Amino acid sequence: MEGKLVERLEAAVARLEALAAGGGISARGLPDSGGDDMSSDPSIVAFDDLMDQYAAKVSGAAEKIGGQVLDVSKLLLKAFSVEKKLLMEIKQTQKPDIAGLAEFLKPLNEVIMKVNSMAEARGSEFINHFKSAAESLSALAWIAYTGKDCGMSMPIAHVEESWQAAEFYNNKVLVEYKTKDPNHVEWAKALKELYLPGLRGYVKSHYPLGPVWNASGVKVSAAPSKAPQSGAPAPPCPPPAFHFTSEPSKASSSQPKQGMSAVFQELSSGNVTAGLKKVTDDMKAKNRTDRKGVVSTSEKQTSSTPSTTTPTVKKVAPPKLELQMGRKWAVENHIGNKNLVIDDCDAKQSVYVFGCKDSVLQIQGKVNNITLDKCTKMGVLFKDVVAAFEIVNCNGVEAQCQGSAPTISVDNTSGAQLYLSKDSLEAAITTAKSIDINVLVPGATSDADW
Repeated sequence: MEGKLVERLEAAVARLEALAAGGGISARGLPDSGGDDMSSDPSIVAFDDLMDQYAAKVSGAAEKIGGQVLDVSKLLLKAFSVEKKLLMEIKQTQKPDIAGLAEFLKPLNEVIMKVNSMAEARGSEFINHFKSAAESLSALAWIAYTGKDCGMSMPIAHVEESWQAAEFYNNKVLVEYKTKDPNHVEWAKALKELYLPGLRGYVKSHYPLGPVWNASGVKVSAAPSKAPQSGAPAPPCPPPAFHFTSEPSKASSSQPKQGMSAVFQELSSGNVTAGLKKVTDDMKAKNRTDRKGVVSTSEKQTSSTPSTTTPTVKKVAPPKLELQMGRKWAVENHIGNKNLVIDDCDAKQSVYVFGCKDSVLQIQGKVNNITLDKCTKMGVLFKDVVAAFEIVNCNGVEAQCQGSAPTISVDNTSGAQLYLSKDSLEAAITTAKSIDINVLVPGATSDADW
């Protein structure tokens, strides 16, 4: 009996020594997550299938393109690999508190911040690739879902919402390279498939209610802060976290209200006059001896004298409607013009509408692309577009498509009415940072309402 016990202890010691020698003990104090038992877990096997089926397509397309697109794709796939490792560690870890969760997710956050820094850089011709990757990687934050009170959407919804933000830029890649380079089109399509249906299907099958922590596993806590040595300069402040933070989210009711919310709160409290200064009789205008009811001629002349300070006048650029270089129609700075018409156009030309207000533009032919930028109460009536119809930085615009439009994009816009024809019902419509967007389709008959 004692001999068998000694043998078991020796075997356990040998196993621990082998793990330590081979790097099998992680920096978190967890056993190496690459063990046979963990890698054979159904959810981990399914994640490997996700990588083989969808991530491999992104990698293959990026290899054909090379350069910066390949660099950002490598970081994107690295983030997925880090997420797999975290999923394996979750199975051996107790559910942490807010500070511990931020520390636990730090490796994933670091990779996402690298991609985000590429998306914030300017001057690259692949900026839409970078922004697509950066926006899409926020989908991996579903792993931080800890319950309905954590301030996040549920995992499946979070993945879908994150991709909706990325799809706006992904569609720009599709439109830009549709006729230029099929490899970029392949990359954009593969990126979308990685999330929809890839990651969404994985989360739906294995973690619809969020990650499942191990109640008897290793406890994770926030890393202790190290005090600087005497005489040594203090370390620089760490960069702000991109997705995760150790600060608990506060309910909106616990934060002080500002603006009109504060006014309504004061009115509803019933204590409206609290803090107001009392006005005595001698302070009233009718009882003040230093005020006269008649304005003297000198006072009137003084008040009517123009100020010596020259007021600044905002320069308004002249309105423009012209064809530039035979390729681009520029429609700019029109105010109150309801009769703007472009009738001599072709499918190779684009239309760019900028800074127009209370105007209506009719495009009586097929064009390649139409863009509305910084327009207010603008109406556009067009027939067919080859690539896309885009609305950016606008307010209260209306657009009616009488023909076909494969893609319609709305970005940073408040209030837009989109009227579609029967030939444009298959259009892919994407929105980002926009509110009050309505899409109207024709009724069953010509007399039916929209």
